[in-house]
Amino acid sequence: MSITPFHLAIPVADLNKCREFYRDFLGCEEGRSAEKWVDFNLFGHQFVIHEVDGHQPKKQHDSNPVDGHDVPVPHFGVVLEWDDWQQLADRLTEAQVSFVIEPYVRFKGEVGEQATMFFLDPEGNALEFKAFKNPEQIFAK
Repeated sequence: MSITPFHLAIPVADLNKCREFYRDFLGCEEGRSAEKWVDFNLFGHQFVIHEVDGHQPKKQHDSNPVDGHDVPVPHFGVVLEWDDWQQLADRLTEAQVSFVIEPYVRFKGEVGEQATMFFLDPEGNALEFKAFKNPEQIFAK
């Protein structure tokens, strides 16, 4: 399946702290930038952080129960290949990331079985990275 890259831009209070997180911690290649914004390659998608004066980082999230966990809402992230997800999960675990939801496989044995993990960026934005055991089931009912 060929996927067209999405574009997502989010506000941040501290451009440099977030730039370091996405570039150095997550390993996103930095693209164009200016004094108040930075483009990143987020696993093949265009992701932009914009420093906004007066922006208040997220302190608390709404949540929704999914498979016995409180999933933070809103959140964003990327669906990775299974092995790529495992490598990222291992790297984040080794770096002692403070997970909102630790890496695990949900919906085991069901349609849509998937590996998932949630953590926060320095601004409190919730990120989810996931991978499907059977990629053809990404939109299955």
